[in-house]
Amino acid sequence: MPSDKTYVATSEIAKAGRGVFAKVEIKKDELIEKCPVIEVSKHDTSNLTETILVTYFYYFGKDKERSVIVLGFGSLYNHTDKPNAIYKEKQEEMTIEFFASRDIKKNEEITVSYTQDIQNNNRPLWFKASE
Repeated sequence: MPSDKTYVATSEIAKAGRGVFAKVEIKKDELIEKCPVIEVSKHDTSNLTETILVTYFYYFGKDKERSVIVLGFGSLYNHTDKPNAIYKEKQEEMTIEFFASRDIKKNEEITVSYTQDIQNNNRPLWFKASE
């Protein structure tokens, strides 16, 4: 579902490029955006690891065994170790939902932790984060 709560602009996070920002105040636990995903086959994933698209993948599934590209603004939410949003996979629906983990102010960048899941909490990022 397209969200009227967000917009894309230049991130203030070093080397992040674009990011997703709150167009309005968003309350804790409020749904920000529901994004469909496109599963990327293992063959295509290996072919795309040499492209810019690898930085837009999400790992999907119970054991994070699948790669997906998240549509909507989903692949543009930047990583931080102190995020103001979380995402929840809906495997049956092939969607990812983004929720506010605290109140988010209008024009504040919305961020997530790419390693938020409890099982793999110590899983390192696949890129160098600059904050």
